Amino acid sequence: MRHVEAVIRQATADDVDALSSVMADALITRPVSTWLVADAAKRRDVLRCWARLVLTQGLAHGQVDTTDDHTAATVWYPRPEPPPPAAAWMYDLQRTLGSHAPRFALLHAYVDAVLPHTPHHYLAHLAARPGQSGAARALLTSYHRRLDAEGLPAHAELSGVWPRESVFARLGFEPRSPVLLQPGGPVLWRLWRSAPGDRRSARLPCRMRAHRFAIPLRRRAVPASPGYP
Repeated sequence: MRHVEAVIRQATADDVDALSSVMADALITRPVSTWLVADAAKRRDVLRCWARLVLTQGLAHGQVDTTDDHTAATVWYPRPEPPPPAAAWMYDLQRTLGSHAPRFALLHAYVDAVLPHTPHHYLAHLAARPGQSGAARALLTSYHRRLDAEGLPAHAELSGVWPRESVFARLGFEPRSPVLLQPGGPVLWRLWRSAPGDRRSARLPCRMRAHRFAIPLRRRAVPASPGYP
């Protein structure tokens, strides 16, 4: 049987429903999903609502790529400089997820606390249907061509999988010191793909454990600001 390569394209708003399911189904298999949503009966629905939000943000402020058959998706953000404060993003979480929002806000607070300040591209999300690691690899490889042409590194996070056994390891990402999600959560590995010709390792901040009230949710509405992954 002749192998047919996945057709890769940028996603549009018409893809959000299908890709929300892909992201929720991929995340629900990882330990971090239990930490995010303790109620198993509500977990998938909450994850799908969150996925819709991050995809909408990605379409508005970053780049969302997918395959023609919706087997995988990535959400990327160029980071020429540190991102703006996440106040509006925290409000969106509260509005969308209600009582489940604080744990998601905490996850984003951890991520925000360790974002590299050197110019890079940030892979905020990678999701694929079961057995579709090839599609995930194709999406990453396609975007890496842009990174290499621009001479920029990439940053990502990974939970639930040993980094050197993941698709990232085969595409040039190296694990850095992890973040322990508190209270009682799994390890979040930070990953770094160097720019072409630059193999220096001291690009990411040292290991840290952010306080669980790093970014408390506000009870009042806040003005809109640029998107935040």
